[in-house]
Amino acid sequence: MADTDAGPVRFKSNYAVSRKIDPFYKGGRIQISRDGQFMLCPCGNKVNVVDVGTGAVLHSLQPEEEEDVTAFVLSPDDEVLVAASRALLLRLWHWREPRCARAWRALHAAPVATMACDPTATLLATGGCDSTIKVWDMIKHYCTHNLKGSSGVVHLVEFHPDISRLQLFSSSMDYKIRIWDLNSSKCVAVLDGHFSAVTSLAFADGNTLLSSGRDKICMVWDLESRESKRTIPVYETVEAVVLLPDKGDFSQLGVKKQGLHFVTAGSKGVLQVWEAGTAGCVYSQPVPFVPQEEPSERSLCQCLAVPARGEVVTVSREHNVVFYELQSLRLRKQLAGYNEEVLDVKFLGPGDSHIVVATNSPQLKVFELATSHCQILYGHTETIMALDVFRKGLMFVTCAKDRSIRVWRMGKAGRVVCVAQGLGHAHGVGAIACSRMKESFVVTSSQDCTIKIWDIPESLTSKAKAASISSPETLHARVTERGHNKDINSVAVSPNDKLLATGSQDRLAKLWSCSDCSLLGVFSGHRRGIWCVQFSPVDQVLATSSADGTLKLWGLRDFSCLKTFEGHDASVLKIIFVSRGAQLLSSGSDGLLKLWTIKTNECVKTLDGHEDKIWGLHSNKQDDMVVTASSDSCITLWQDVTEIEEKEAQAKQEEQIMKEQELSNLLHEKRYLKALGLAISLDRPHTVLTVVKAILKEPEGRKHLEENIVRLRKDQKEAVLAFLVTWNTNSRNCHEAQAVMETLLRHEAPDTLLQFSGIKSAVESLLPYTERHFQRLGRLLQASMFIDFLWQNMRLGDTAPQDSSTL
Repeated sequence: MADTDAGPVRFKSNYAVSRKIDPFYKGGRIQISRDGQFMLCPCGNKVNVVDVGTGAVLHSLQPEEEEDVTAFVLSPDDEVLVAASRALLLRLWHWREPRCARAWRALHAAPVATMACDPTATLLATGGCDSTIKVWDMIKHYCTHNLKGSSGVVHLVEFHPDISRLQLFSSSMDYKIRIWDLNSSKCVAVLDGHFSAVTSLAFADGNTLLSSGRDKICMVWDLESRESKRTIPVYETVEAVVLLPDKGDFSQLGVKKQGLHFVTAGSKGVLQVWEAGTAGCVYSQPVPFVPQEEPSERSLCQCLAVPARGEVVTVSREHNVVFYELQSLRLRKQLAGYNEEVLDVKFLGPGDSHIVVATNSPQLKVFELATSHCQILYGHTETIMALDVFRKGLMFVTCAKDRSIRVWRMGKAGRVVCVAQGLGHAHGVGAIACSRMKESFVVTSSQDCTIKIWDIPESLTSKAKAASISSPETLHARVTERGHNKDINSVAVSPNDKLLATGSQDRLAKLWSCSDCSLLGVFSGHRRGIWCVQFSPVDQVLATSSADGTLKLWGLRDFSCLKTFEGHDASVLKIIFVSRGAQLLSSGSDGLLKLWTIKTNECVKTLDGHEDKIWGLHSNKQDDMVVTASSDSCITLWQDVTEIEEKEAQAKQEEQIMKEQELSNLLHEKRYLKALGLAISLDRPHTVLTVVKAILKEPEGRKHLEENIVRLRKDQKEAVLAFLVTWNTNSRNCHEAQAVMETLLRHEAPDTLLQFSGIKSAVESLLPYTERHFQRLGRLLQASMFIDFLWQNMRLGDTAPQDSSTL
């Protein structure tokens, strides 16, 4: 089945999960630790602790109840985290461990919407959907204030940074900012100026407050006079403001003089820097090219500064967390918090260093596996359905419901750009495949039941020319052919670029010539629609998978079915060849992966790694990693562990042989205690029995056995007890079992014996067999007594005639 030059085929037997890219953020306000190393993200009913460096979820703070987290806050000293859930409970977590230290009722009549800690981490304020604010003593855990007077949901609370003032600022659905004096528990001022929800508060100094709102303005307030000093129109719905530090070089952001400068984040999806004194915008991030897209899709919902890293972090409505350098607002890193339904995934890059992911959206995501840094590629205007990567791993193609295809190229530093696009299908494009030998053409299929072949111009394939392309080139279809009567779900190109195959909902797979798209043959045999077609990399064979739960192999010469693989209980959505064409890997709509050996028709392994349909399945060039993507929003990387498991099994076998040799030596040297310990560690009841028999054969064997059993550890005695239950079932070994049992009963107190694991089942098993052995011994004793009686009578009979003759 394989090339003879490349050596023998190494068959795979197992894959193990090496990494999972799970959703870690599903909306809400994130928090970042003071050192900038950890990010805490709400995700449904838990809060995930994420390593900013790697993007990996370290652990989750998840309460027992399944209620969603509505708000949480990290203490200023980074020691604890307090989270509120829909169950109206507050929980105090030591988030690094993670451990829940305490839980108490929030005393709100409705869920908590916002929380804040004072600078000393001794007071906690909670704003509820019941229009009340409660202040808690975090050390003694009791409610100190119950502030009433707000109207509607209290969605913003902030303590004044000067703790000596004991002031709390809040805002609710009446668009007013209230100042509460915690000494008197009264509202001492109301700052009225916004005409929509107030979204954030920032303190420039003890007497200056900056507020932002969804009314497209920011306001500077004098806290002494409690009047508005300036209103700054920002021409977008603002969700957050961040003050620029007084110290630092911000000349790249247009900051030329001292004064209050701040960064706004909102509906435009970009950061803007404003000078409060002149109410002017001094810097705005460039807007990426996004065709016909709703602005709300990219709008920002949160922005916060991380002074320790010299960064500012934004969170978008698409759940993307982006880190920018504070002095220049240049992108440093981007993490994707939530992927929605993942429809396709492929390895990318010369060394398979990246993966490209099509989610249920018009944007593509390219993940760098080492750092989890995510590039988001804009271009398509509707959901991307499928993608494929050329052999070298630098160029790839995508197709979408917007009836278009796009060609992308990865350049220096892993940056991906769109270099070409094509339009021509009458309906959404559902399947796409690249040429295998050279970057020469692309094949697409659509819901319009047609197949199109698109030639890739040479200007795109040469790096020098591709680098100079400023706007995407336009592709035109060379050939169009109506292929099936129903939707075409899959297309594949043969390894020599001469053939292409299609699979459709009409239950047929078809073979076509790549040169003119002429039909060469039809593969008929599946009972339901075909989801995937794949050419073997080494043989003239086509593999198909279907909604009927089967995989089939077909000969390309006579179009006959060579093999059928049955084992999936649901639709088989994707298949790939692995082990140089000797094995198949398939994914089903039930979330299962199956590994098949073609020669034996055997399912070698079933892997359960997803909870929903697995739409994406791809192997890397080294053939030692597989990536899968599913409707459960998870992307899983699987490592081939066949060689590792074989080595482990071999090492275990060698260790077993060494131990058996050592055991033989110990028995020969009559070192019974060590021999017993070794036999128990090998977990071999028969070997332990052999040692016991060897001890009993010795002079004073019972005494030696007693001495050795007594000196065993508790866990070893428990193991011996389990073994003797097995020995006791056989009459040949019952004497040894009873001898060991007698020793245990004589030397172990009843209370100690009751602590042994499995003692109850052991006694239940020992009693009936022991009674049977005693009954057998009783019968044997009776029989022996009868024989003795007969013998005595025979002796008497023999001696009587002798006596009479002598007389």
